[in-house]
Order: sequence, then C-alpha cells, then structure tokens
Amino acid sequence: MMRTPLRPLARILQAREDGLNPDQIEKENLRLRHEAMREKSRSRAEFRLLLLSLGFVVAFGAIGARMGLMAATEPVEPRASAPGAEIIAQRADITDRNGRILATNMTTHALYAHPKVMVDPKGVAVKLAEIFPDLDAKALERRFTDGRSFVWIKKVLSPEQMQLVHEIGDPGLLFGPREMRLYPNGTLAAHVLGGTSFGAEGVHSAEVIGTAGVEKALDARLRDPAQAGRALTLSLDLSLQATIEEVLFAGMQMLNAKGAAAILMDVRTGEILALASLPNFDPNDRPNPLVDKNAEPGDSPLFNRAVQGVYELGSTFKIFAVAQAMELGLVTPATMVDANAPMVWGKHKIKEFEGKNYGPLLSVTDVIAKSSNVGTAHIALMIGPLRQQAFLKSLGFFEPTPLELVEAPGARPLIPKKWPEIVTITTSYGHGMSASPMHLAAAYAAIANGGVMIKPTLLKREGPTTGVRVMSEKTAHDAVTMLRRVVTEGTASLGEVPGYEVAGKTGTADKPKKTGGYYKDKVVNTFASVFPASNPQYVLIVTLDEPMDTTLSQARRTAGWTAVPVASEIIRRVAPLMGLRPKLEPPAPDAVTAASN
Repeated sequence: MMRTPLRPLARILQAREDGLNPDQIEKENLRLRHEAMREKSRSRAEFRLLLLSLGFVVAFGAIGARMGLMAATEPVEPRASAPGAEIIAQRADITDRNGRILATNMTTHALYAHPKVMVDPKGVAVKLAEIFPDLDAKALERRFTDGRSFVWIKKVLSPEQMQLVHEIGDPGLLFGPREMRLYPNGTLAAHVLGGTSFGAEGVHSAEVIGTAGVEKALDARLRDPAQAGRALTLSLDLSLQATIEEVLFAGMQMLNAKGAAAILMDVRTGEILALASLPNFDPNDRPNPLVDKNAEPGDSPLFNRAVQGVYELGSTFKIFAVAQAMELGLVTPATMVDANAPMVWGKHKIKEFEGKNYGPLLSVTDVIAKSSNVGTAHIALMIGPLRQQAFLKSLGFFEPTPLELVEAPGARPLIPKKWPEIVTITTSYGHGMSASPMHLAAAYAAIANGGVMIKPTLLKREGPTTGVRVMSEKTAHDAVTMLRRVVTEGTASLGEVPGYEVAGKTGTADKPKKTGGYYKDKVVNTFASVFPASNPQYVLIVTLDEPMDTTLSQARRTAGWTAVPVASEIIRRVAPLMGLRPKLEPPAPDAVTAASN
C-alpha cells in the first residue's frame, strides 16, 4: 500500500514562495490520515458486529427450533447410557381379564457397603447377621476386611430391615434405590406368571427381567418403553383361578395325590380362564430348582404340570378315535362293533378294566359310555395308522402347544417312533403316546366348539377367533352327546352337576417306570369335561398324579373316583361365577310322586 507523505516537497516549496507556513501542510495531512484510519476501523467494527449478530440469530434460532420440535413430539423416556446409570424404563403391570393386578412394581432399596470407610467392620457384621439370619457374621467380616472397596449385602430390603440397618449407624453401610417385582396375590397363578430376577445392576438402579412363565415369554413386551407402561392383560380370571386352586388343593389333599393340574378354557376364543398346577410356589420368593438327580421333574414346585407334564392320558383319547371314525363315515353312534374281551392281536392281549367283558357287541355310543378298550381298538383298526396319525396331528398332539409361556416349547409330546397297528390300537385308548393336559384341553375344545381347532392363549382376546376345521359340526355334536352319556350313565357319574349338563370322559393311565414297564399302584388320572353339553362353552381338564381314594376299605385309584368328583366340585363353584344360569332339567318319571288330600 502506498503511503502519502506528510510533507510533500512540491507543496512545501510552493508555500515558501507564497509566504505561508509549511508546518500547516503537515498538520493538515496528518488530520486527513487519522480520519481515514478512523473510517477504516469503524467499517471493520461494523462488519464484526454484523457477523456476531448473525451468529446470535442463528444460534438462538436453532435452539428455539429444537425446543419447538421437542414440545411438538411425544415424550420418550431416556435410556441409561452408562453402567450403573438410572434404569428408567419401568416394567409394565400384568392384570387379569378384568383389570385386577397380578404383577406390579414397588420401590425398595438394596444394601451395600464400602468396607474401607467402615468404623467397626466386625461389629457391623455381627449386627447385620442379627437383622438377616441368612447371613453369616464371620463370612461378612472376612469380606469387609479382605481389602475390597465394595460389597453387596442384600439386593432387596423391607422398610423394617432398612430402619434396623440405619440404627447401626456405620458410615460404610449405604442404600441404593431400585424397583422390584411384586405379586400381590402370592401363590395365585404362580406357574402362569413365573417370576423375575435382577439383570444389570448398579447401586442406584437394577434391571428387572423375567425368569419363567409369562414374565419370561413376554419379557420384551413388558420392558418396551414404546408401550408407555401399558398393562399386559391376560385371559385369566382371578376369581376363577382362586376358586379352582382352592378346590384342586383340597381334592389333592383328600385323595393323597402328589400333584394336580387344572385348565379352564373358553372353547370359542381359546382363552385360558384359569390354569393351576400343584404344588405351587410364591413368585415373590421363587425357590431354586431341584438338584437331586434321582428326583422326578414333578417333584419340584416350579414344574408346571398343566403344560410341562407330559403323561399318557388314558381313555380320554377314546373320543378322538370315535370322532374320526364318524367323520370318515365308518361308523355312526348306533353302529355295533366287536367288544368281546380279551382281544388278541399277535402276541398282544387287549383287556378291559378289571377283566370285564362288555361284548360280544357294543354300540359306538356304549363304547364311550362304558369306556371299552376292545371296542375302541376295533374302531381304530377301521381308521388305520396313517389316517389316525394325520387326525391326531390336526388336533395338535404332535407339536408343543403354542402358549405364551417360556416352558411351553419344551413340552413336546412323546410320539412312538414306529406306528404299526398295535400302536394304532393302544394310542386309541391313550397308551403308548404322551401329551400334556394343555394338549388335551385344546383338542376337546375343538370337539366342543363344533369342530374347529383354535390355538389356546393366555392373552385376552376380543371376540371369537378363527381356526382350522378338523371335523364337521354334526360329528362334533354327536361326540359331545356321547360324552354327556358318560356322565349320566357311564364311568363319570360322580361328575353330574345339576343344571349344568356336564359331559366328559375319564382317563386312568398307569405310570411308566424309568426301567421299563408300568407301576401297578401308581396312576395319572384325568377327567376331560365339557359344559354345558347343550351349548358347549367351556372345557375343564383335571389331572391328579398318584391319587387314591381311601374312604372305603379298598383303595380306589380310577379317575371316576378321584378326578371326576374334583372336577364336579370345580364346575359347581365356577359356573355361577361365569354367569351360567343352571338349566332346570325335568325330573325322571319314576321320581314323580302323585299326592292327594
């Protein structure tokens, strides 16, 4: 840049010639230079102020836009971004079909210690052992004095325990807030709910995760923040569940059974209204699995007999053989079949219970009413192995039940590897093939609802659902009529509940030995019932493990004396709770007495 001199020579000479003072020229040029410099500085400052103003406008505009966007969108809970950070996503409640709480959350505290800041580690260990009897004072003292900087003591504290720990007064004892799962109904529906445990843990929070039952199977749904804590509604009815568990427990005790199960199912929607398995447990204090290698799975209270229990279901299978034969047009309810016992097939001999002989001929209806093994075997031979397998497969007996329980996929039916005609015979009356009571409930529901196979569910459904037709309405109606006769005239006479038209089929199956063969004095008894028979709405399955009626001098172990009376009492108790009005049935003619004054 060229710089203008303050004393230009030409002007100085000219000023001297004109008699002027040359110093005035320098002062004038200096003034002009300063004015130019000030103008340049002002322009630079104005530009910088403009840039700064634009920066403020852009920054505050972005902040305002972001605030507006956040205000206009739905709130989303933040996620924990570091180990030990607050776990905010709350686990959703579980309710029954009427909105009554089955599982919820409650705030509690965990107890941990910083041993390095403890004043009296030995004294603290002794006092903690007095508050928590399951803790060992010496073990605690070792943990407090071995150089650790952090020790978990208790994952969950009651308010009373927390106050007692407060009173110890040691600065090394600290509390961490957290949520825990609460089951306010205790053992009720324990096998359905399952239970929870803590997953990722920090001193200020803990992740609650499902460990069994619905809590595990639907864990992602229950923990999903997008559900906004919306409760999971099950198909269970708390009143029905409590009633069934009460009656089932009383029956199990009276009949000296080692276990029991019951399922109440809506035949049109597939909803499970109650599911009970005994013995049960409290999901608030879930026990540990059995570790005894010699123990049977059913010995553990965690074992869900209704779903995981895979048993030979005995004569409850006979109605399937008869229904299929009617569907194929091979027989009608009045068709006479060979029932002459014993039946010899190769080296095998098919006998009736207690060596009876219902032959030489029985109608198909009487085969079911009298529970004839031989009559059912002849009907099964008419069907043949391939068609029998296909029909049982359509009823769901070849796959685990698609139920919303984590235990359900593992309950696979035990199917014979080969299927010769002798297997066709034994399977027709429920021996040689094992399935769960839940399988049986779903199959009987298909008969009761007019022939449509519907998937059972533990989730509440709104209105009827669709399924696959496995038999005609006429076949299903005739089958229910036969089952009704089992109660009025056959092996389930103790199952009659006046006004509710109970229909059903008994099943008594010997328990298999681990070493092969069957026990002579151990049975699994089942009663599969449908009610009311004139308009079937519900299926009730009751299963008892090793029951024995000792009210008479001779012990009785058949389903007619054990499972049937228990099911009868359940129906008598729950039918009014479901709004079923008793149907007034006309008295038998010989029960009418004429009187005159």
